[in-house]
Amino acid sequence: MDTILRGGRLCAVFLGLTLGQVALAGSWQQNAAIGGFNSVNIYTPDSQSAIGHGRALLIVLHGCVQPISNYLTANLEDAAEAHGMVIAVPDAVNKAGFSCWSYWQGSISRNSGDYANLIGLANALTSDTSLNIDTDQVYISGLSSGAAFAAQAACVAPDVFAGVAPSAGPTIGTSSGGAIGTCEVVSPSAFRSRCRGYAGSYVSFLDTQIAVVGHGTADTTVDTCYNQQNANGYAAVYGATQIGGTSTVSEGVGHTAQQTLWTDRRVSMLWFDGLDHSWSGGAGASGSYVAPDSINFATYLGTHFSENNLRVDRNSGPIISGHQAVDSGGYLSVSGTAQDAESSVASVQVDFRDASTGTTVDTQSANVTSQGDYTATSVALVDGLYEVIAIASDDEGKAGDAVSVTTRVGPEPPPQAPVLSNVSTAIDGQCATVSGNVVDANQDLDVVEVEFATGTVAATVTGTAFSASRCDLPGGTNLATVLAVDAEGLSVTQSVSFEVDAGVTGDYNLHIQQGHITWGNGYSACYLAHGTAPFTMREYPQGNGQCRWIDDEDSACAGPLQACASDPGGPGNDADGDGIDDSMDNCPQDANPDQNDNDGDGLGNVCDPTPDGDPTGSCTETTSSNYAHVSAGRATTSGWYVFAVGSGDSMGLYNIWVTTTLAETSPGFYELGQCP
Repeated sequence: MDTILRGGRLCAVFLGLTLGQVALAGSWQQNAAIGGFNSVNIYTPDSQSAIGHGRALLIVLHGCVQPISNYLTANLEDAAEAHGMVIAVPDAVNKAGFSCWSYWQGSISRNSGDYANLIGLANALTSDTSLNIDTDQVYISGLSSGAAFAAQAACVAPDVFAGVAPSAGPTIGTSSGGAIGTCEVVSPSAFRSRCRGYAGSYVSFLDTQIAVVGHGTADTTVDTCYNQQNANGYAAVYGATQIGGTSTVSEGVGHTAQQTLWTDRRVSMLWFDGLDHSWSGGAGASGSYVAPDSINFATYLGTHFSENNLRVDRNSGPIISGHQAVDSGGYLSVSGTAQDAESSVASVQVDFRDASTGTTVDTQSANVTSQGDYTATSVALVDGLYEVIAIASDDEGKAGDAVSVTTRVGPEPPPQAPVLSNVSTAIDGQCATVSGNVVDANQDLDVVEVEFATGTVAATVTGTAFSASRCDLPGGTNLATVLAVDAEGLSVTQSVSFEVDAGVTGDYNLHIQQGHITWGNGYSACYLAHGTAPFTMREYPQGNGQCRWIDDEDSACAGPLQACASDPGGPGNDADGDGIDDSMDNCPQDANPDQNDNDGDGLGNVCDPTPDGDPTGSCTETTSSNYAHVSAGRATTSGWYVFAVGSGDSMGLYNIWVTTTLAETSPGFYELGQCP
């Protein structure tokens, strides 16, 4: 490979801005305390992985002097959505040097330091059922010191990490001097010995682990010798052999990388064309030590890991076509074809269910030919309507998706309306899905629709099951009505009620009073987003009984992690019994049916310590540095800037050299300037 550049030394220090906290599917949840880490940024995509069951998980470790907020602009979301992959970027707890992951210090074991934390993070995320992460699709990557730590963590816990991808990182077991000094040579056999030694009793899991290594061709910070050395080391661990030649991975002009592969694609080595010592984010990426010069490394990992993961069962099960059932003198004769892409069809099970009750009345094992054609005949059945369900399994015992058809035995009854049953509702925020079963004895069902408060939706009907969804529903008690109509115009309706949480609406004073945000956590971001205007917040579970309140319109406006409220103050709640729903009550803990608010600050008179405005003579002035104001709780920060608590007045830069005067015009309310 003649494009390898040998580098010198470079060390820089970067101070990053701390962004606000966010949550919700399809977006970032920032600064979550989870799995032993104090701060983790987590992106949850709307998509699912194309393989396995659920989503994949990619943990990305930052480099030295690199805040995790830098990865918010590294195009990780693109990879997450394209491959159904949750992304987690933890901030190292046991840092060394220039905020590096301390790969060269301490014990390298499952129970020590950040190795234990990474295992804890992976376990915590995969245990969260709302994330739906497949434990066979957990991967770890990192940049620089984060790359070396990721590599060692993957050796320590190969049972946890199915894939590892260090980028621009020193080889496992090397010293800190090797990161910015002369390349420390590690032979493939030494790499193998170290990795297997770290794994201990979990060494057998290395047999199903895969690796990707990468390095920028223009890196002058960490010696590029480590790229080939790391690839050779993993090849020794996995018993893989390098395949001759290279290929170009391209995401457009100016965004390329050179790829070398090992047998069975167990190891892939990338050279990021034109990239310096940075995370390769692809076109549009930005930030310190995050660059757009080559390809999106995370997207490449999503593709490579998905295509080559050795732990996921890729057997999809047989597919059935042409499934039918015909009445033959009181018996149902069933036929169809089952095909399996990976192997052969071993069996087809056929269930016969009474369509009106859902009760299984007979089960048969079908006769299956070598071509996959199957036939089965039921026992003698009483006249009625039956749902006939078939499931095929292959010679490895993998079952495919069930298919069904509804067929009548005996003469058709007189015209009668459809029958609805098992009607229920599932709620997700302000969205609701109504589902159930519908059976039409005459088999001439025409339409099923569900009327919500905000409109009518045509239901999807599969067999006897139906479902319909609607979002943007109002808060409080809702009513949905299901209507089923047949071709004769005969119809049936059934209603179901449910509660919708539409959040709590009010200005920042109300949200502080209710504990959704605090002066020190959330106020600045909320004030910058909305000023004194009202906004809506909701409580979102964060796992382990913890919740966070998050603004509907700007997810940077979010409160601290706290115990979930037993009465979250949402729709349908009236804690003080004054007839005003908590979501609308300006004093939700104190009865005030009049809702009077003399000073218009969002707090009702009965719970406002200054209902008529600033009390005469209560103003106190304090002049000090902005740093001292923040330390004393008179001001709060957002990035580099300081804002007065209460008024939100901008005070300038956050340091000890800028001096301002604040006037406390009411308890806990500060304004820039002197008292009136």
